[in-house]
Amino acid sequence: MHLMMILATLAVAYSTRYKWTEFQGSWSLRWRQTLFLFLFPPLLIFMTVVSLLCMGPQGKMGGLQTGWFSYVLAYGCLAYFHILCIKHAWQGWLSVKSARNCPVVNCAGRQVRLLNTGALFAGQIGFWQPELVLSQGLLQTLSPAHLETVLAHEQGHYHYRDTFWFFWLGWVSSCTAWLPNTDALWQELLVLRELRADAHAASQVDPLLLAESLLYVVSSQPVSSEICCAALGSSSADRLEQRIDALLAQPEPTPETQPQYWNSFLLALLPLITVIFHT
Repeated sequence: MHLMMILATLAVAYSTRYKWTEFQGSWSLRWRQTLFLFLFPPLLIFMTVVSLLCMGPQGKMGGLQTGWFSYVLAYGCLAYFHILCIKHAWQGWLSVKSARNCPVVNCAGRQVRLLNTGALFAGQIGFWQPELVLSQGLLQTLSPAHLETVLAHEQGHYHYRDTFWFFWLGWVSSCTAWLPNTDALWQELLVLRELRADAHAASQVDPLLLAESLLYVVSSQPVSSEICCAALGSSSADRLEQRIDALLAQPEPTPETQPQYWNSFLLALLPLITVIFHT
């Protein structure tokens, strides 16, 4: 019976992701739809694993005998998730440690870390309380007005705690890389993250100057970090075009996520109900 639960969960997770196509519409609609398709299948799988571990290898469910195979499979899956989390956290710590080796300088009245490279780079590096890292090349290339737009963009990442939340989203992505469209959904979340930070910056600075700053940054080969870095630059021309088009268009407000939106994720908790039928 437990094996049937596993197969049913995998079928639902796979089918949910399989027919995904890039959403159209407002930023908020794209964000809600993409985040649901990205998170719901992994959450359903995780809840199934937890329910199997709670029921254990002994007993019956629905009149059918349970066994050790599904229990060991669930335990191995959970161990695999933990190993990936530790690996992800270690990589993040290396990024933080590298950033802390950079000297602290004053830039436009705020303390930032100075990266000794001629590449144009600006990024928040860390977890819940990230530090802003700017490259020497960025400070030497951009005018004070353009630099202000970069700082406003990075402040948007800090405001939404992107480094913290995308650490966990990146872990989820690595755990379910075998599901269809995982990378496509991950890339969509990344561009939506940048659009949100752009919108935050555009409410404080001139959007045209911010668009010019984007062009400056992508003209150089940016320094990047695997995780824990909400960087201004993007290597994707399609992402850049989307961001500039959004900046040149009428600014779209970024509404707060309504509590009702999270109700749809409660469906992922259904596997936990099966525990009461285990005897």
